[in-house]
Amino acid sequence: MNYLQHPNISAPFSGQLDSVDRARASQIGKVFLVGAGPGDAELLTVKALRIIQSADIIFYDYLVSAEIRSLFPKTTPAIYVGKAKNQHSIAQEELNQLLVQQALSGFTVCRIKGGDPFVFGRGGEELMELRSAGVESEVVPGITSASGCATYADIPLTHRGVSQGCTFVTGHAEKSLDVNWSALAQLNHTLVFYMGLTRAGDITRELLNAGMDSHTPVAIIENGCRKNQRNIITELNDLSDAVLREQVQSPALIIVGQVVNLKAELALVIEQQAMSLSA
Repeated sequence: MNYLQHPNISAPFSGQLDSVDRARASQIGKVFLVGAGPGDAELLTVKALRIIQSADIIFYDYLVSAEIRSLFPKTTPAIYVGKAKNQHSIAQEELNQLLVQQALSGFTVCRIKGGDPFVFGRGGEELMELRSAGVESEVVPGITSASGCATYADIPLTHRGVSQGCTFVTGHAEKSLDVNWSALAQLNHTLVFYMGLTRAGDITRELLNAGMDSHTPVAIIENGCRKNQRNIITELNDLSDAVLREQVQSPALIIVGQVVNLKAELALVIEQQAMSLSA
């Protein structure tokens, strides 16, 4: 399907296309796969911001925050091509072709994604398609959600004597999660589950069945690195109930491991310092 005929993007795109300088069609186009980070616009890299400001066309995802979208130049066509659960604005294969078409037409394309393009962002698929089509392309890394959200919640992903490693796991799957749960449970790593809200029950059951302590601390971070970030601290055996009880909404991240307890310890240090200053 030609992208201008696509029911989800034809209306906003066809009108905006006229504002793109068609003289560029004689130039060699390029696609930048840009990581936007987890939400806070100040976490954008200098390079990412430069590309946003200089691109001819921007294609952005569901997880690119409103704060970051406000930095898009008003005169640059910015097209939503995101994927929320059960709501895909455009099929991945069509999006791949859309990026190729625009670059071959001579345009500089900013394909901006939440987090990092190479961490559960399907950046590898898009880059493979672009390179196979002979399109000049470049990946600009962004702060991945695990790092940004945990840091904003005062939870170190690794800590000497507590966790010497960190493992990222996607909770997204067509049917069942194809994960070696026994290995995960025995690693003694911090476990970070992306897109795991609807799989919270499966995560709990599988980790418990694999031998993980039911009282292992867990953090659920909603809207990480945004003004409305929420940090919910619980235990593994309460994870699924906590998601329902607190009515957690996407985007959210699940962190499992002893490092979660460091949040309370850090808060205690601050409290003790405040008390000593007021004494």
